Amino acid sequence: MKLTSIIVEDEETSREILKNYLKKYCPNVTVLGEAANVDEALVLIRNHDLDLVFLDVEMPYGNAFDLLDKVGDTNFETIFVTAYNHYAIHALNAHASYYLMKPISIDELIKAVDYVTEIKTKEDALQDQILVPKTNMVAGKITIPQLDGFEVLNTSDILYCKADDNYTEIYLNNNKKKIVSKTLKHFEEALGNSSFSRVHKSYLVNVNEVVKYVKGKGGSVVLSNGKQVMVSASKKSDLLSYFK
Repeated sequence: MKLTSIIVEDEETSREILKNYLKKYCPNVTVLGEAANVDEALVLIRNHDLDLVFLDVEMPYGNAFDLLDKVGDTNFETIFVTAYNHYAIHALNAHASYYLMKPISIDELIKAVDYVTEIKTKEDALQDQILVPKTNMVAGKITIPQLDGFEVLNTSDILYCKADDNYTEIYLNNNKKKIVSKTLKHFEEALGNSSFSRVHKSYLVNVNEVVKYVKGKGGSVVLSNGKQVMVSASKKSDLLSYFK
């Protein structure tokens, strides 16, 4: 599993040592930036989606705990890197994932990164279970993933879904569009117990929004917003079964 990270450390030599260790011994960690003080660290944290922060305790104009107080709720794990062991209890209270003493032991660094990787892998597995689009838990609702969690949509608000490679475009009746990094098949399965029909390899339509069917080998349907969608010949009978 890949981890995005930053290094917060006021000593340039220490930053270089840690960065080189990570590159050589922890290749799954990508260092997106470095900060020498609290203010620089805040900018990096707010501008990046981070999995991990390597955090020195003592810095100019504030320490690690001042930084964490300013950040508030965090989505990243923290590995403290310090020459002082008397901060260990405070770090534990700050929900640190690991506490590394300087000079850094390569074995301990690898162990720390492995531990965070395990945490993040479990979090992602749990999140994937939650964020797979589904309607079976709450009637008439579907979840779609976002960077900071998920959004809940009313299935009745969906006009149609359109495939775009491994993404799906969801068109709503308020003229809004959502782009989700899930395939159309995910939504076909999620909405299988609702009034949605896969009329084409690229389209899944809400049959409640169909206002007209145009004859043809497969034909086409016109939706309530005027959108006309072609119907594959192989999908024609499935669609028409909703209107018998």
